[in-house]
Amino acid sequence: MDWVVSTATLQLIFTMQIIETVYAMRDWSERERREDRRIALVPTMGFLHEGHLSLVRDAKKRADRVVVSIFINPIQFAPGEDFAAYPRDFERDCQLLEIDKTDIVFHPAVAAMYPDGAETYVEVEKLSRPLCGATRPGHFRGVATAVAKLFNVIRPHVAIFGQKDYQQLQVIRKMVRDLGMEVEILGHPIVREADGLAMSSRNAYLTPDERRAAVCLCRSLCKAERLVRRGETSAQSLLSLVRAELAKEPLAHVEYVKLCDSETLIEIETIHRTALLALAVRFGKARLIDNRVLTR
Repeated sequence: MDWVVSTATLQLIFTMQIIETVYAMRDWSERERREDRRIALVPTMGFLHEGHLSLVRDAKKRADRVVVSIFINPIQFAPGEDFAAYPRDFERDCQLLEIDKTDIVFHPAVAAMYPDGAETYVEVEKLSRPLCGATRPGHFRGVATAVAKLFNVIRPHVAIFGQKDYQQLQVIRKMVRDLGMEVEILGHPIVREADGLAMSSRNAYLTPDERRAAVCLCRSLCKAERLVRRGETSAQSLLSLVRAELAKEPLAHVEYVKLCDSETLIEIETIHRTALLALAVRFGKARLIDNRVLTR
């Protein structure tokens, strides 16, 4: 049996296991399934924060065994994006996961996930086009392909994703439905800092001034939500309010602000039931996303 432990953790004593090969991960999963144990997966790209850890704790409530994957997926980054600079700290990640008594950290190399000559991709066409898909072509094809591979290797009964990446969550749900995958997909509420900023690994890119300015994302969403609670249903009114709030911060460079159907992600003019208010804003090197599901 081929078990490989990262050298970054040799100085530490873990109760959890670190697996780096596809074969060892499959072997572990098959043994757990034969024992009728329920497996939960939390897919991540590492550089963990409290948002990730809240997913792990949720997973522990829903399964007998919890696997956290740490894989910075190169094919979801476009040329010129921050793949090389994406923050990494595997040893710290493992320390945090051991505190929360994670069973397995799956940490495959790129070559393990994409063998030489690999040319097969998974694409959820319509849901991948709007919002982040419009400015990051190929991003969700990369996400769907990597997640499909993780599901195939780990064979979880349930997988948990954060709702901050709402479009990603919808893409994965659609992929699972369309391909008949036997895994339950659950969304976990956005975890925020005390001032409202959604937790994100890319927050590490922010300067102190940018960090203070970034609170405008949550603030604008909260104002829109209060307006809907008072009866406003017009997309034009809500989007104007959000854009005006974001415009108060000179460091904020808006990529998009959209009001969409919460399932299809098609832009709407009026809220009839529920809608997704989503935005992407750049602060220096950091591209931050946030959203709010609005209910009439």
